[in-house]
Formats: sequence, C-alpha cells, structure tokens
Amino acid sequence: MKTEEIKNLVREKYSEIAFQDKTTNETSCCGAGSACGTYTIMADSYANLPGYNPDADLGLGCGLPTEFAHIQPGDTVLDLGSGAGNDAFVARAETGATGKVIGVDFTPAMISKARQNAEKLGFNNVEFRQGDIEDLPVVDQSVDVVVSNCVLNLVPNKAKVFSEIARVLRPGGHFSISDIVLAGDLPDALRDAAEMYAGCVSGAIQMEEYLELARQAGFSDVTVQKQKPILIPDDILLEYLSADQLKTFVASGTGIFSITVYAEKPGGDPAQKALSAEKRKTQMRDLAAEAGKACCAPGSGCC
Repeated sequence: MKTEEIKNLVREKYSEIAFQDKTTNETSCCGAGSACGTYTIMADSYANLPGYNPDADLGLGCGLPTEFAHIQPGDTVLDLGSGAGNDAFVARAETGATGKVIGVDFTPAMISKARQNAEKLGFNNVEFRQGDIEDLPVVDQSVDVVVSNCVLNLVPNKAKVFSEIARVLRPGGHFSISDIVLAGDLPDALRDAAEMYAGCVSGAIQMEEYLELARQAGFSDVTVQKQKPILIPDDILLEYLSADQLKTFVASGTGIFSITVYAEKPGGDPAQKALSAEKRKTQMRDLAAEAGKACCAPGSGCC
C-alpha cells in the first residue's frame, strides 16, 4: 500500500476502535478486527498505576512506557498516538499539577474521546491535539519527555517520527516508547493483511533497524529496557495463512516482540543526567527483582 492508503486504513480502523469497549479491543488483535478471537495478545495491565483511568483504557497498548519514562514533577510530557488518553493521564500523575501533558493523535474520534475524559477528570494541564506524529504540532525544544505505546509500528515513515521526537525534545530530554518489532521475516500473507497492519503486526520492522533509526536521529544511550514475546495463537494466524504456510512460519523461528526503548537527546545538565541514570539503574534492579519473584506464577506474564 502507498503511504496515504496506509494512513487512511489506520485512521478508519482506529475510528471504529474509539467506539468499542476495552473488552472488545483486547480480544481483537490490538483492536483491529473481530477475527482475532478471545485473547489479550499485547496489552499490559495499567490497573495498579497511579493516574489510571478505566474510561481512557481501550486495551490497545503493548507495554507500559511510563515505567521507564522517569517523569519528574513539573515536566512537559508528550504522548504520541495518545488514543483516549490512557498514557497521558498516567503521565499526568507523575508530572503533577505543575507540569503539562500533550497528547497527539490523528484520529478525530480518539481526540474527541480523550478530551471528554480530560474534562471529566477536571485536568487543565492535559491537552489533546489532532495531528500527524510524522509532522508534530509541537514547537521545537519544548518537551522534557516523550512517551508512546504501540504506535510507531503503524507509521509508514518511522525515521521521520524519530527526527520529530528529536526536534521537540529539549537538550537532555528523553523518550520511553513501547512498540512491536520483529526478529526474522513475516510471510507475505501476514505482511499484506490490512487487519494485521492495523493490529500492530505487519507494519513492524526488525528490532535492530528500529534501534538504529533512533541512533541515526541523534539519540544516545538507546536501550531496550523491557522485552517480551508476542505469541499470536494459531487460530488467528490461520485466518491469513494456510496450514502449510503456518507450519513453515513456525519453523522459520521468526519472533514478534514488544520492546520498551529508552533514549536521550544529547545536551542538558550533566548533573541531572547522572542522577537520572542512577535512578534508572535502581529502577531496573527493582523491576528485575520483582520479575524474579513472580516468574512462572499464574498470570505473571514473565514466562
């Protein structure tokens, strides 16, 4: 598909999703289609995070980018592909009343829903702007932290998004992005399926290519903070592949992964950056310890 065809597809699908409930979205491959069965394939639970608002949670994410975002009170935070406002409201709990959160989404129905949710919550420092994340409606060097959850895989020109993130971040600012990436190649039948594109799968690129795009945009300390496999059940894959094609795909060893990536824009206060790095190390140790305790427990999601 051409770039504009892809964007129209995504806009159409996510306009439909805006009017679905969370249960429907979670059971339909990132909300993309009814054929995907009754599985929560990608989403992580936000329920225990400060600022979580169920009305804003459409079950569309593939990670928890705010886990690693190191948002400080007073920060200006930008959420790319903000949907109904889920990550924006979690970020607002971190930045507080003295900070600011900006959500950008190019689907009018999502912007409308997010604004309604913000109004119900009474937040006057959270705003939602309609726009394309390849051409952000945000001024240069005005943002401290960028977050995004399972969105860049939907964008045709991912390099342009990373350059836009670099443009709007202040020197020393950083991003924390959860997204879908690949290790190996998808079969053409999956790669060409519109539902799988809108479902955050067929638009994904190779993991190392994804990280290299961030480096080429000028970011440093590009780090995968969290990684988990996305296991699409066979009955979903058989909607697009023959039995023989499925067997070949499984044997190929191709992996679909959710990753949460952290990176910094050069510059800023060295002392502040050193403090942030130490906090990040401590947080990683704490998260690893918790994962070790929970591993292989029912519902832990780590095995």
